[in-house]
Amino acid sequence: MAMVCLTDFEEYAKEHLSKATWDYYAAGADECCTRDDNLLAFKRIRLRPRILRDVSVCDTRTTVQGTEISFPVGIAPTAFHCLAWHEGEVATARATEAVNTCYITSTYSTCSVEEIVAAAPGGYRWFQLYVYRNRKVSEQIVHRVEALGYQALVLTVDVPYTGKRRNDIRNQFKLPPHLRVKNFDGVFENAGPEEYGVPANTLDPSISWKDIYWLQSLTRLPIIIKGILTKEDAELAVEHGVQGIIVSNHGGRQLDGDPATIDALSEIVDTVQGRIEVYLDGGIRTGSDVLKALALGAKCVFIGRPAVWGLAYKVRHVSHNPRSTAQPLLTLLSGHRRPAGCKHHVMNFSIKLESALGHCDKAAKGLNVRSSSLGQ
Repeated sequence: MAMVCLTDFEEYAKEHLSKATWDYYAAGADECCTRDDNLLAFKRIRLRPRILRDVSVCDTRTTVQGTEISFPVGIAPTAFHCLAWHEGEVATARATEAVNTCYITSTYSTCSVEEIVAAAPGGYRWFQLYVYRNRKVSEQIVHRVEALGYQALVLTVDVPYTGKRRNDIRNQFKLPPHLRVKNFDGVFENAGPEEYGVPANTLDPSISWKDIYWLQSLTRLPIIIKGILTKEDAELAVEHGVQGIIVSNHGGRQLDGDPATIDALSEIVDTVQGRIEVYLDGGIRTGSDVLKALALGAKCVFIGRPAVWGLAYKVRHVSHNPRSTAQPLLTLLSGHRRPAGCKHHVMNFSIKLESALGHCDKAAKGLNVRSSSLGQ
């Protein structure tokens, strides 16, 4: 069967992965309402196209944290890639290096950060970080990834405790004996029952805003907070001197009842007012999803589960898929750029692109679409 869209890869992965592995990747918290709404929320948004605009030249390049990438879709941090394909995160790193985009490496990788760098030495990588009760564990990995040339830290802030993922509980999910969280080799030995490859209750539930200053004292790397969903927390993130926000609900895997990330995006963009970069993950499946997020103010989006489906299909360039749909679609919707500061107008779930896409300096500028185009 020809693999035409990301849904095709999803169906292939569901058919060929073990039930426990599929359930782990697909899992949402509790009733999975937030997980499912991440996708449905994009479908509620309508696009308002403009016509007869010269879109003969289209450039999808953008910059994130000052580094140019080929298009505004990166790979979100997802754990245990070796469950899907034996090369795991090494294959993911090679793929993102080949297409010149950003790969956020998960703490819970089944390849070590050193192996990932060796496999794709020219790749652009950020590292996703948790804070542990034993702060030395977090400190040591921060110093490791900085020395290896990772270019930002992505602090996940929505996991004081792990969400209740019912199928994982039913399946009594554990990593198979031949796999482990390699970044913690020799760190958690004989430490009791495991939860997702590390001892249970190792994450620090006391983490608070003051810990942003602690993290800043450890590193010169940019710090990006992943898990912001409200304007109040967005403002606090700016006040605490971070360099970016990823609007994220952890793929619906933590608190069931959170808003869909695309629904939360606008208030965060309006609050931040361009002071730091805003990104989004959750529910991105098509080029039009990418466009909608950019139109509402995201600088770049990140995909998680689709990358794993691509590994299950044993392909190295799954990230080509949203790119191949996004670029031509970016020529079908176009509007002249208007001065920065134009407000977004979303009425009856319809993006008024003549304003939202014209809000280029704050929202769509990252797409660098030439000659007045933002289209899909």
